[in-house]
Amino acid sequence: MPTTVPNIDSRLSGAFGATLVLDLETDRILAAAPEAIALFKDDALIGSRFSELVLDDIPHMILFVDEVMYRGTAWTRRITLQTQAGAPIDCEINGRINADTLILQITDLDALERRAEAFRTATIYSGGILEWQRAQAFFSELEQQNQLILNAAGEGIYGVNADGKTTFVNRAAQEMLGWTNEDLLGEDIHTKIHHHHLDGEKYPSHECPIYQSFRYEQVNRIEDEVFWRKDGKPIRVEYVSTPIYEGQVLAGAVVIFRDITERWENERKLRDAMNQVAALRDRLEQENAYLQEAISIERAHHDVVGQSPAIQQILQRVEMVSRTPANVLITGESGTGKAMVASAIHNDSDRRRRPLIHFKCSSVTPDMFKRELFGQVRGAFTGALRDKPGKLELAHGGTLYIDEIADIPWDLQGQLLDALQNRQVTRLGDDRAKSLELRVVASTSRDLDREVQAGRIRPELVFFLNVFPIHCTPLRDRPDDIPLLAAHFLDLACKRLGRSPPIITAGTIRTLQRYDWPGNVRELANVIERGAIVSRADKLMVDIHPASAPVTRKITTLLSEADIEKIRVANTIACLQEAKGRVSGPNGAAALLGVKPTTLYSRIKTLGLAPDDWR
Repeated sequence: MPTTVPNIDSRLSGAFGATLVLDLETDRILAAAPEAIALFKDDALIGSRFSELVLDDIPHMILFVDEVMYRGTAWTRRITLQTQAGAPIDCEINGRINADTLILQITDLDALERRAEAFRTATIYSGGILEWQRAQAFFSELEQQNQLILNAAGEGIYGVNADGKTTFVNRAAQEMLGWTNEDLLGEDIHTKIHHHHLDGEKYPSHECPIYQSFRYEQVNRIEDEVFWRKDGKPIRVEYVSTPIYEGQVLAGAVVIFRDITERWENERKLRDAMNQVAALRDRLEQENAYLQEAISIERAHHDVVGQSPAIQQILQRVEMVSRTPANVLITGESGTGKAMVASAIHNDSDRRRRPLIHFKCSSVTPDMFKRELFGQVRGAFTGALRDKPGKLELAHGGTLYIDEIADIPWDLQGQLLDALQNRQVTRLGDDRAKSLELRVVASTSRDLDREVQAGRIRPELVFFLNVFPIHCTPLRDRPDDIPLLAAHFLDLACKRLGRSPPIITAGTIRTLQRYDWPGNVRELANVIERGAIVSRADKLMVDIHPASAPVTRKITTLLSEADIEKIRVANTIACLQEAKGRVSGPNGAAALLGVKPTTLYSRIKTLGLAPDDWR
């Protein structure tokens, strides 16, 4: 037999009535008094799970256990238990902590009431005519002979006759309610203390459980109602109303109540705290997921690298705007390091201790945009099994980086703008708005003026975001940065590969500088890493297309009309630049395109191009 049994038995031997000893870690019943086995009608009670005895009141049981662990001892009547056969047990549970076990003493209230009623009946009949006369004068006896007992009681106690008129009020009731004997005796107490519900709705007396006690001979136990003090303030109470008899005639009722305002408030605070903890846990889990994702992303570099005037200008603008709350719009071709500029702005700002939340629009499907941005509550839609904060909420106190704003659906752009302007966000399925305090950094590789003209992006959203513009120059326009970038990427790649970095020769640098780099810095990083892998000697070998060779692209995905239009615009501008703005003639842009000059003039007008676009 385990050595813990004697300790449990010794605890049980000092208890009385239906008593259980629980292991809080396993939810197992370690010991049970015979009265408990009889109460639950289960000979196999020891070793079973206590939670299986709780009838649909697990949340209240959890709160009760928390209260016992906090206070050391507590009691409740809010939890209904059940027998092995499923019959409900209306009970009062008293709990206390002993070492690592929970000791519960369970009182069957129905059995207690039957015993009390039997005792009262036996007292009346065994006492003969004298007891019968005492029963007739019950209320006056309570007032006169039992005044000391009534006033010593910690619970509020008052009596009403069969007409609902107050017959006595003990001292505790007067102190809790603020009413005096003179205010209440002989008065309809329902109209004094029980006239309205807490929400302001009128409480008719015929619906009151106390009325049912002295009219329909019902014992009623109410766990959460309000009585109204003389000063008009409500107090939350739990009470028991019991019918009283004069002989065999119903004479009225006695009400015993407790002020549970403080306990109810503590339970509410505990529930709120648990909800806040759950919400904080979800938010931390989400933030951790995004941070882990950010760590694992293959970035071009951890800091902005370069010494060209274009890079120096970017760093100067980052320094100017980082410590301000202004929104920033970063433009530039794909792969020019817009995400790194956004990181630099955040890391140099006062928000650097809070997360930088990266929302990459191109990786989100249209039907997921709203829930990803605004979040969701459980049950908001099919498959919403838990609450989840959106990117806006996660970025509260920090920075939200919106990568490629032109990919946001048109209808959602307005909702996003409304949330950012009002500094509030409402999750899907919720009607409660949460405040927002964040800084927005957005980026795009597209021509926003043309996107606005084409009706794909709202101009008001562009105006809101474009407070402080920063442009990232393509790599082909800053070849002086290529040596530094190549050395930086080679060092990173070799650290990942676990090998010594080879030497970058002057010839290799010239080769890199002659290349056009359509993929910009991202392509350079890939070329350097590929070179680090294939290089077997002490010199770096690179494999790139020469500047004169056309870059062929294999079409692996279908192009939308918008994509085709972008290609047409870019190709038209390139031809006009090559022809130095000339449309007609043997060396004009029309001849390069293989179309008539009139056709090209019409196309320029249709695409909304102006001379500034190709100069």
